[in-house]
Amino acid sequence: MLWGRRRMGKTRILLEWNRLHDGLYTIADQSTPEVQRRYFAEAVSTRFGGIQEARYPDWAALLRRVAQEAAATGWRGPLILDEFPYLAGPSPELPSVLQRWLDHEARAAGLVVALAGSSQRMMQGLTLSPSAPLYGRAIEAMPIDPLMPGYLGEGLGLTDPVECVQAYSAWGGVPRYWELAETAGAELDAAVDRCVLDPLGPLHTEPDRLLQEELPPALVLRPILDVIGMGAHRLSEIAGRLGQPATSLARPIGRLIELGLVCRDRPHGDPEKGAKRALYRIADPFCRMWFQTVAPHRALLAQAPRMVRLAVWKRERGRLFAEAWEELCRSAVARLGMTDSPLAGLGPWQPSQRYWHGGGPEWDVVSLSVDRKRLLLGEVKWSPTPLSASDLRRVAARLLAKGVPPIAGAMCEIVRALFVPRAARGPKTAEGMTVVDAQSVLQALRED
Repeated sequence: MLWGRRRMGKTRILLEWNRLHDGLYTIADQSTPEVQRRYFAEAVSTRFGGIQEARYPDWAALLRRVAQEAAATGWRGPLILDEFPYLAGPSPELPSVLQRWLDHEARAAGLVVALAGSSQRMMQGLTLSPSAPLYGRAIEAMPIDPLMPGYLGEGLGLTDPVECVQAYSAWGGVPRYWELAETAGAELDAAVDRCVLDPLGPLHTEPDRLLQEELPPALVLRPILDVIGMGAHRLSEIAGRLGQPATSLARPIGRLIELGLVCRDRPHGDPEKGAKRALYRIADPFCRMWFQTVAPHRALLAQAPRMVRLAVWKRERGRLFAEAWEELCRSAVARLGMTDSPLAGLGPWQPSQRYWHGGGPEWDVVSLSVDRKRLLLGEVKWSPTPLSASDLRRVAARLLAKGVPPIAGAMCEIVRALFVPRAARGPKTAEGMTVVDAQSVLQALRED
């Protein structure tokens, strides 16, 4: 089983696997069951000639014929059914039919079968829900997540780590967005305008498409993304702007979290469940950019010339760069102790979080070491240009003035770090604090 939202490269992975193993790739369309079976038989006929000439009254008959042909020819697959939710939607009996077929005919024929789909809820439900017919049948269940930010430079041909951070703020880790950006040109402003701001651009209505293509469609969740994009992050604020009680939002926000479009931030040390101080933000960098630059200005962008569109983007991009940089720094902390970064030897660190409480000071990065002997406190500062020694001293003074947050671990050894994209002449410390730059962060955010 393989799933992930659209644009993540599932089909490319499947096609490459299919090519390497002499498999049979099929992809479903949104149509009636009768038409879908006809298309499936046509696809299978490329290996088993004549199978398309018969008419099959149901899926059980068609799958039985496939297993018979595979057994007769000694072919073991893989047989790939891409966009399986399109088949299961109009044929709710299909998962049960498939279960019986996998347990009997397909097993007897020694067939390797792969199911894939973009509807994350349906695909996960097929394999992870104990009540689902296919529960326990999957040997491998693979979610396809965004690519790690550390590979973005290679994907877009960028060598400057600061430019990589800026590009990440627009495209995130979605391979298809990287392809479109590369085609549009290496210059970020031009690529954003051509792909996103321009009403004729391929990504101008992308979030609506992502929500629409979920099964069931999730367009009803769009207003929540709108108000979060406009700056509402607390549950009460989101509910107030929507004119709904906060208690009615648990399920829709939970679905957006499942889809990877929203994340729930809680202060370091707060329990995972029931944290009343939790904040909600758009998790996907591209969607965050879209809901801050496109959604509020659709009417303007529909009629504006290129220079006006770029002015809208340039007004918002600094905030997006800063938010993406802070996100990357927190994501990298758990890995920084395992690389040749300035924090090497001080970790390993647990996943980091922010800390805030009421109107008191906020810490951008807080993490306890795995052995619980050290507490990391970090200040994140975004600047597209290198920070001078005096700039670093000011950032260090700001972090030092905050003191230590009142959390578990506050009596440990305190390690302070400044996260800046680039420092002039590359100092490793400032005012006794470790300096971590974009190159170290992106190096950490690669696969082990």
